[in-house]
Amino acid sequence: MKPTPLEELSGKIGELLANSPAKDIEKNLRAVFHNVSTRLDLVPREEFEVQQAVLQKTRDMVEALETRVAALEQQLQKGGDA
Repeated sequence: MKPTPLEELSGKIGELLANSPAKDIEKNLRAVFHNVSTRLDLVPREEFEVQQAVLQKTRDMVEALETRVAALEQQLQKGGDA
């Protein structure tokens, strides 16, 4: 089957870009981005969400313990006043 004129033009443009400095620029930009992102110490979204859940659970536990401590302190104060 013969390609359409639009497909031929698209193919020729693709060949030109593959052999042009634009391809080198793209590779260089990808390398720079990778280098910068490595230095930024980024983490995957999934790992961030797991750590966020762990932090929320820890906060909930601390809040529950603070509530218990406050209740125990009140009991102790009431017992000392009697």
